[in-house]
Amino acid sequence: MLNNITKQQPLIENEKRKGFRVAAIQMASGPSVSANLEEAARLIEDAAYKKAELIVLPEYFCIMGMKDTDKLTVREQPGDGQIQRFLSDTAKRLGVWLVGGSVPLASPETDKVYNSCLVYADNGEQVARYDKIHLFGLQLGNEYYAEEKTIKAGSQVVTVDSPFGRIGLSICYDLRFPELFRMMNKVDIILAPAAFTAITGKAHWEVLVRARAVENMAYVIAPGQGGYHVSGRETNGDSMIVDPWGVVMERLPRGAGAVVATIDPEYQTSLRANLPALDHRILQYC
Repeated sequence: MLNNITKQQPLIENEKRKGFRVAAIQMASGPSVSANLEEAARLIEDAAYKKAELIVLPEYFCIMGMKDTDKLTVREQPGDGQIQRFLSDTAKRLGVWLVGGSVPLASPETDKVYNSCLVYADNGEQVARYDKIHLFGLQLGNEYYAEEKTIKAGSQVVTVDSPFGRIGLSICYDLRFPELFRMMNKVDIILAPAAFTAITGKAHWEVLVRARAVENMAYVIAPGQGGYHVSGRETNGDSMIVDPWGVVMERLPRGAGAVVATIDPEYQTSLRANLPALDHRILQYC
């Protein structure tokens, strides 16, 4: 059973902003961490140039290896390592909130890592960490995935208060489990960094992202891996930002880039007042 929800607080509390730009970064990462970080820096800087203040990288932005076990060789201890320094330094340098879609962090099991979403405030301080709870498994035709072989599942639902409102954290396969998002309890923004496979993405990615937005009346920032990878894997891409009414505000079907859109908290507040579905909930998850 999951532990109680973890609500993580930044060092400095701020009131929710009236309107702000956010970005979802799309990449086709490879096996070289340094090359991936260089590409991520370029795309983050582009998003910051477009005035994005909250920038979210995709799952596995730092490594998409030739085999699943490659991420074990670049795992980092919490609070230390090349990838975490990059995220912290970049957030501080550009004065943005930056989210590392997932970073391989050491776990108690030597043959497994945590797949962790890390949030950095604009002063470079890490203010939240979410370890992926739902581990992907697929056996369909020639495609086979079994994340439980190399990843240790997390056990806590995580939200963080920010200048942009209350943010709920998730990673990829989590999108298929709506109870996770209900346990977040009225978040303003949901982050869903992903590396959806091409086959499942074409069928389900958009409908899942939009459903999570509609049922939670939340903005969803969903950056993805998108394209062909050195390993031969193909990911879905189609990174998007969706509003609380389920409208796709901006998207990038393919290739590397930054999807940027403006979030309007007043619009969200109005929708929730006119259709108070979140207040009409009767059944509760245990």
